[in-house]
Amino acid sequence: MPGSSGEHRGASTLVAEAPPLLRLRGLSKWFPGVQALDQVDFDLRPGEVHVLFGENGAGKSTLISIVAGALRADAGEVLLHGEPVHFRSVSDARRRGISAVFQEFSLVPDMTVEENLFLGEELTTGPFLNKRALHRRAEATLTQLGFPLRPGMKVNRLSRAEQQMVEIAKALRSDLSILILDEPTAALTERETDRLFQLLRECKRRRVGIVYITHRMDEIHRIGDRVTVLRDGRRVATLDVGGASHEKLVELMTGRTFEAFFPRIEHSPGAQLLAIEDLTVGRVVRDVSLTVCAGEIVGLAGLVGSGKSEVGRAVFGLEPIDGGTIRFLDRPVNRPRARAMLDAGIVYLPPDRRTEGLVVQRSVRENMALCALTLSPFSGRLFLRRRSERGICTSLAARLKISPPRIERDVVFFSGGNQQKVMLAKGLTRNPRLFIMDEPTMGVDVGAKTEVYNFMKDLVEQAGAGILLISSDLPEILHLTSRTYVMYRGRMRAELKGAEITEQEVLSHFFESETAGG
Repeated sequence: MPGSSGEHRGASTLVAEAPPLLRLRGLSKWFPGVQALDQVDFDLRPGEVHVLFGENGAGKSTLISIVAGALRADAGEVLLHGEPVHFRSVSDARRRGISAVFQEFSLVPDMTVEENLFLGEELTTGPFLNKRALHRRAEATLTQLGFPLRPGMKVNRLSRAEQQMVEIAKALRSDLSILILDEPTAALTERETDRLFQLLRECKRRRVGIVYITHRMDEIHRIGDRVTVLRDGRRVATLDVGGASHEKLVELMTGRTFEAFFPRIEHSPGAQLLAIEDLTVGRVVRDVSLTVCAGEIVGLAGLVGSGKSEVGRAVFGLEPIDGGTIRFLDRPVNRPRARAMLDAGIVYLPPDRRTEGLVVQRSVRENMALCALTLSPFSGRLFLRRRSERGICTSLAARLKISPPRIERDVVFFSGGNQQKVMLAKGLTRNPRLFIMDEPTMGVDVGAKTEVYNFMKDLVEQAGAGILLISSDLPEILHLTSRTYVMYRGRMRAELKGAEITEQEVLSHFFESETAGG
């Protein structure tokens, strides 16, 4: 738009000149055996999005938990509008205009959307709950935000993306001064993400300060104004987003160069493992064809909502197929079922490890062995072979560098990167031929991503497995694949090979164009 850059510079100047809404001075926090924050300084100005960036364990979640009233700092001070504050609870912080949306949802599953929206602040008439007014207010809030949710629907019947919308609506409905968002787009489609960013821009116009945590580089440049990088509980740098390149952020976050994160993979395609022809899945996927061979990583790229995830789910038997053919190991698969595909040698790693991939309240060992309990190393005729099971799981934990290597510890107490490794180990118990990895590094920090990438390298180079990599992370597609298919609105737009897999070429197929057919 003409003049838009000037308007942005003007708005940025106003933000820079404004006194901070929030200032943290020398903030420190200890947990048993760990210093989570070490004298961290941070400030948030009215009308800006200040991104917190860092690996898992860098201190991001601890910092926002202190600001949101969920934790107390052990040293340092928090100043709100220039005045020292000590939040007694999350409710206390909310009363002062601070709302947070954490990765772990705070919704009550057996209550409705409208009941969750006003939980703790119920609308009453005398001593009675005013359900009619509550319903009207909830409906008005959801309509204003553009979220397609029914107020009377129970939360336990909503998808994770819909539950994320409820959490966001709950935060945005109050009189805000500061909004904190922790990986808010992890479960959202591209359209839902666009709507969220539109809402954030409206918040910025109302002079709301936004603290935003993300692992997605593109989001930093799309919505952020400044970015603060944390490493090992310390603030490494704060810089304007305009001067924060991908490479610079990665180097600040880890102390290593960007190129060091992607291993050089020698693809040696062998026998064809998977062949899909004219696959149709409901109204989402139409006439998709692709192949995957042993010894190669094949990418399936596209925006969130393009249909790429549905392709992987359909092959594994998690989505009904309405047309087309699937062949695995040169045998036709007429009606894929998850158990049969697992037995045949296919492992599917879902993007939402906490709801589909793992039982987080059970141990690492139990999760690793879960889909292999019928195999002879894990069970005999009548009883489970516990010693053999422990030996296999201990070996896998060491191979994948799960930290700490405590296989009897519940998965919920591990970081996102280590949870992802547990899910990978779970697949390895069956010695599969083909891995379908759907967003394998979603919500995983850069250091853990590197370990996942090296694991993928070992699978194709040493084990001779094939990998179908379904990813919205463009650098993964560019650096890891030998062939890449690009999808747009449920259809296959292009197949790229070798040197053709460039950022410009892939992105050119991500969006509608006047010359694109169909």
